[in-house]
Amino acid sequence: MAEAIEKVSIIISRGSLEGVYPGLIMANGARMEGIEASLFFTFFGLDAVIKRRMNNLKVATVGNPGMHIPTLIGALPGMSSFATRMMKKEMEKLDIPPVGEFLTMIHDTGAPMYACRATVDMFHLTKDDFCPEVDGIISVGQFYEMAAGGQIIFT
Repeated sequence: MAEAIEKVSIIISRGSLEGVYPGLIMANGARMEGIEASLFFTFFGLDAVIKRRMNNLKVATVGNPGMHIPTLIGALPGMSSFATRMMKKEMEKLDIPPVGEFLTMIHDTGAPMYACRATVDMFHLTKDDFCPEVDGIISVGQFYEMAAGGQIIFT
């Protein structure tokens, strides 16, 4: 019999709408199942927790094989905005909240959220750039210490 998962640490490294939501959905699902969960945002995944960007994430239509459209069509002006509107409409039908609201919901369940120190430094960001749900800016080593004993999920 497989052991029950008790703890997950989810890494979000992509800043597109379809890159952020899988991690948020997995974290929310873990918390709803009583599993300890934490989120670590790195590289472009930081867009999900940067105040000025978090509610303006777009669907990546260029070079995204999941879109099932030729790259040339995905590059047409307005395609990303169109795909983003359509995806948001479908998520709304499923009662999936916008990114900012979803982060608050997950954080309120006790799931801590962290920004990657190296990425924050590389992009010249400060704690003030982030939404209040970000509990801290930590190094990869600190992330591994925090994640010890749990599953690490990379989205």
